[in-house]
Amino acid sequence: MRWKILSSETRFQGFLRLDAVELTHETFAGGDDLRIHRECLDRKHAVGVLAFDPLRDELVMIEQFRIGPALNGDADPWQLEIIAGYTEPGESAEEVIHREALEEANIEIQDPVAIHEYYSSPGSSTETIKVYAAKTDTSSAGGVHGLDTEGEDIKVHVLKTAEAFELLDQGKVRSAMPIIALQWFRANRASLVSRWAG
Repeated sequence: MRWKILSSETRFQGFLRLDAVELTHETFAGGDDLRIHRECLDRKHAVGVLAFDPLRDELVMIEQFRIGPALNGDADPWQLEIIAGYTEPGESAEEVIHREALEEANIEIQDPVAIHEYYSSPGSSTETIKVYAAKTDTSSAGGVHGLDTEGEDIKVHVLKTAEAFELLDQGKVRSAMPIIALQWFRANRASLVSRWAG
């Protein structure tokens, strides 16, 4: 279908960029094009990885403070997530998850398997998210990590698979990326064990 940007103005430029956009697009019913005004966050593209140790049947997840839940009045703004980060210029998605696994959890990952790619909030943001699963060794995983230069204070959790599923089912995993990763992992766990445990 046809669409056209009529004007675009940057209203804010920081870690995020906020653009005010006026555009037209044709409608499903036909006739005159619809003219709309929207504000859109222009963000980097994110990549996340669910790290799994098939020999110990353990997953690596992380916990950190998040401003969104805090400002939304959430009683617990510390969120249980998977390792993730933003793509830097010239960096591949797989390079991101290898880098972030070291920075956020002090672990190495192997043989990433693509899970899904999606828009985090297509009505208001350009951000896309790629999610992977990867093999790791959890024998020495744990502790608190992250980069001081990025204000990170990240606690590493090593969870038995059953415990992670229980937290998911109890609604204690509350953001899209880890929910998608864990649901996919539950459906594909047997094939990953077969691929990685040999």
